[in-house]
Amino acid sequence: MKARFCAQCGEEVVVRGEDGRDREVCPRCGTVFYVNPLPVVASVVLDHERRVLLVRRGQEPHEGMWCLPIGFAEIGETIQDAALRELREEAGIEGQVRTLLDVDSFESSHYGDLLIVSFEVEKTGGREVAGDDAVDVGYFSLDDLPPLAFPSNDRAIEACAARHEEEWRIQDSFHHLRERRGELLSDPLVEMIEQHASEIARRWAREMLAHPTTVCLRGRAPDLLEKEATTALSRLGSWLRVEPEAQAPGVMSWGAAEVRAFYRTWGAERARTGCAAHEVLSSLSLLKRSVYDFAHEVGVWERPADLYRVVELMSRIGAFFDRAQYHAARGFEDVRDSSK
Repeated sequence: MKARFCAQCGEEVVVRGEDGRDREVCPRCGTVFYVNPLPVVASVVLDHERRVLLVRRGQEPHEGMWCLPIGFAEIGETIQDAALRELREEAGIEGQVRTLLDVDSFESSHYGDLLIVSFEVEKTGGREVAGDDAVDVGYFSLDDLPPLAFPSNDRAIEACAARHEEEWRIQDSFHHLRERRGELLSDPLVEMIEQHASEIARRWAREMLAHPTTVCLRGRAPDLLEKEATTALSRLGSWLRVEPEAQAPGVMSWGAAEVRAFYRTWGAERARTGCAAHEVLSSLSLLKRSVYDFAHEVGVWERPADLYRVVELMSRIGAFFDRAQYHAARGFEDVRDSSK
């Protein structure tokens, strides 16, 4: 709204250049009437399913469209308090501001210039119910949002999703690991191990031929040891995805049977060459350590997801080699038992 008369002296205001811009100025007392953008606050609230809370507008502008809980800040409240008040009035819930997500300028044909400040807010109480100028409220998947009334809402939601990206990747990978399905954060490291299987095998063979816990293997040709380890490591990814348990009573999956056959043969061959049982298990422990060392060398451990990736890999490799050592020990015992 344009000023017509000076609030200080009642003189009719004029427009003239002031500080490099055309401004409304009182020619008598010199009062400058600055026109500033209106402060608007919006809240991004996510539920435990990573859905975002939206309200349907009950009045213009954009009546009937969905948007974040949004409204004007008022005199006497902080910008954070304004966001929480609007959230309570429009969506019926209490919240706690977590972080600033976005600040955006927007020219509204209805209100003029706006400065929209968006926060991520955590729900702390209340029940979702439409109020104030909202006629509906609901949670929506981030992958299936309705058209939103204000572009700044899209920006704020995108900023919120980006803020949680690594956290969600870690959570998803952890759930997939437990459920034995889906992609895991450590899969790229497993693929890298498979691609460098021969290099890791060479390192392992050199260490094993010099290690005091694998004395009996010093008589074996290094190329044969490397070939065995290369075969195992080049198929590590498919073997890691094998269910260790039988799928039905008395029935073992093809992959589990392959792992069992490979490592029982491994143990049996060591027994035939006169190795002690502890040397068989030590050789596999050294192979596992070679895999760990390689993963640490090639990885860049800067972000939380990077750190989780190597921890997840170690968990998977550790569980796999536990099974490998068990089958190797069984193969070793079968040979020793048959020779008695």
